[in-house]
Amino acid sequence: MVHIRRHGIILSPTSLPFENKGVFNPAVAQKGNHLHMFYRAWNTQNRSTIGYCRLDGPLRVIERMKKPVLTSSGRSEYSIEDPRIVHIDGTYYMTYAAYDKKNCRIACAASKDLMTWQKMGVLSPELTYDKAEDLFRQCNGLKERYFLFESYFKDIVGKNVLLWEKDGILFPRKINGRYALLHRILPDIQVIYFRKFSDLTPSYWKAYLRNLSRYVVLESEYWYEVRNIGGGCPPIETEKGWLLIYHGVDDMDKGRIYRAGAALLDKKDPTKVIGHLKHPLFSPEKEWEKKGNVPNVVFPTGTARFDGRLYIYYGAADKRIAAVSCDIDELVHELIHEKDSLS
Repeated sequence: MVHIRRHGIILSPTSLPFENKGVFNPAVAQKGNHLHMFYRAWNTQNRSTIGYCRLDGPLRVIERMKKPVLTSSGRSEYSIEDPRIVHIDGTYYMTYAAYDKKNCRIACAASKDLMTWQKMGVLSPELTYDKAEDLFRQCNGLKERYFLFESYFKDIVGKNVLLWEKDGILFPRKINGRYALLHRILPDIQVIYFRKFSDLTPSYWKAYLRNLSRYVVLESEYWYEVRNIGGGCPPIETEKGWLLIYHGVDDMDKGRIYRAGAALLDKKDPTKVIGHLKHPLFSPEKEWEKKGNVPNVVFPTGTARFDGRLYIYYGAADKRIAAVSCDIDELVHELIHEKDSLS
């Protein structure tokens, strides 16, 4: 078992109008000993923007902006949520969920300095679930649960709802000369590859969805992820492979429970799984993880490294930001050991 050290709450809501309901699900950009944290700021009007704070070391907040660093714009962005950040070839890319009160899509913004952001627009396909289902049926090896979720969204949200896309996360470097983006079409985590953002055309997505099973990175496998899994933090490159910290959802009569999981992926082909923890990395245990705007949620979205320890920053019950840490080498060793023990 990997030893997890809990560091408690890092950030809580304030009385400021843009973040008076919750602050959670942060993206983290590390520059030496300083962390730039961009978080989902939720207000009582149920709109989200992106807030900002800066940390000295892994735990001490030394600066916090009193207004959002990124706000909604355009018809697709009533609310912008759950940012993740990577640094590739001199540019910071922030992926986030764009919600228009009905549909949820992956969008992206770019920056050179972490303060001035240029929005790049929506990345995910503008396809209804009805159209996506037609493409899914042309895909060999796609399990039935994809069609169950398709029916769920049409019944709950509406027949013409767009393909529900969340947890868009770029790898922190190109793989074989191409950008690699994790995303989540329920119930699995998938990856797309592209050379330019302009490559993500309707024809690209249609061809991709016809072959979706070829691009599945991780599937639900263990008891704590029986409903679905989804991306968490940007993948972390280690000597042994890409370390992926993600979330798993356990669906019970009493409600859903969100836990953190870990997997190790091949560096050249992330669809090859080297290791997959059969137990959660950490779960809701504290009162403020079990009770909040959404109960029983730990939702990891950002990481930093200090002195051989991996600090994981997460949303707690969709209300606060907290942190845990572990020895990164110990975690990678455990993932390889678990794979070896099953083979």
